Amino acid sequence: MKIRPVILCGGAGTRLWPNSKNHQAKQFIDFGNWTLLGKTLERTKASIYDSPIISTNKKYLKQVKQHLKKNKIKKYKIVLEPAKRNTAPAILSTALIKDIPHDQPLMFFTADHLIEKMSIFNKAIKKNKSNLTDQNIFIFGIKPTSPSSEYGYFVTKKIKGNINKVTKFIEKPKEAKAKKVIKQKGYWNSGMFFLRKDSIINNFEKHQPIIYKNCVNSVKKAKLKDNTYYLNKVSFIKATAKSFDYAILEKSKQINAVKLDIPWSDLGSWKEILKMYERNKNKYIKKKNVFFRPWGRYTNLFEGKNFLIKELFVKPKGILSLQKHHHRAEHWLVTKGNPKIELNKDSFVKKPNDHIFIPLEAIHRIQNPGKKPVKIFEAQVGSILKETDIVRFEDVYGRVK
Repeated sequence: MKIRPVILCGGAGTRLWPNSKNHQAKQFIDFGNWTLLGKTLERTKASIYDSPIISTNKKYLKQVKQHLKKNKIKKYKIVLEPAKRNTAPAILSTALIKDIPHDQPLMFFTADHLIEKMSIFNKAIKKNKSNLTDQNIFIFGIKPTSPSSEYGYFVTKKIKGNINKVTKFIEKPKEAKAKKVIKQKGYWNSGMFFLRKDSIINNFEKHQPIIYKNCVNSVKKAKLKDNTYYLNKVSFIKATAKSFDYAILEKSKQINAVKLDIPWSDLGSWKEILKMYERNKNKYIKKKNVFFRPWGRYTNLFEGKNFLIKELFVKPKGILSLQKHHHRAEHWLVTKGNPKIELNKDSFVKKPNDHIFIPLEAIHRIQNPGKKPVKIFEAQVGSILKETDIVRFEDVYGRVK
């Protein structure tokens, strides 16, 4: 029996757009002729997988269907949530549809994660398929590349059959605690799950009977039209809104881990997005997008909907003007050198891998007091991303009018 991939595609991605009501959900953002949902659908084409099932909501149905068409996926099912109830009801309702046999292995992907080296990932799934039972759940851990406070962690111990049993979950720790967890060989919790349909049913019946009862009714009364299940709203909204982690993973005694050392990111912050552009910058550089200034140069790498990605090169002793913007905020990721940053009344020196947020209307400046160049990746986020949205207060090159 092949593995059935299930893609959770209901997230709003609001962390990237805190001040915008008409923001794009992260999985649909065009990052340069590709989207995270597109990459996820591409992943499901591997020979170990059966046709995909997508869990989403009415708001995203049109975009999901556009992505399926673009990726030439003709065989699929969509399960529509009639209301937001977090990941526990979404996962259970999707598993309950009659298309899925009782002992079917299911691989739950999140639509908005970037995973590289998929061959290693698929090999690990194949290897653990025979270890699935009607009770256990396998989660996927990623070897941390830094003590990030943006992800949850877990630690494991080896049990019979060379299986890594999860002994403890750590919810998004502060950096100091994250360092300790990494020393204990803790892994990032990626939010992906591998388990059988009967395991999902048994775990929900045991740990979340109210969610189970209402999701069963919601699926029983669902309408099926054009490969799409419209879940029954009256029953679905009675299901308690809980995450799968909180509802099941923290209660079940049979959680095992697949530990991977591959490039992975949920691109959940502009810092992570800037790191992704830095890794792939050669794909985006065009000579016509390089602009020279008295302090150095900048390169426009990619302009998306309401965001622009740049690389700044500040030569030794280069100083940008003291400035602010009416229509955009900025995120900076230092990739080389030690720039001196002025932000409103504060002044500080930063090092590579440091992130700086410049809010709308904040007065700011970059200086390079050193003897080596400074490089900064910049994400401009807002409604106007042109050079016209610069109000200069001071400029050593005489550009203040």
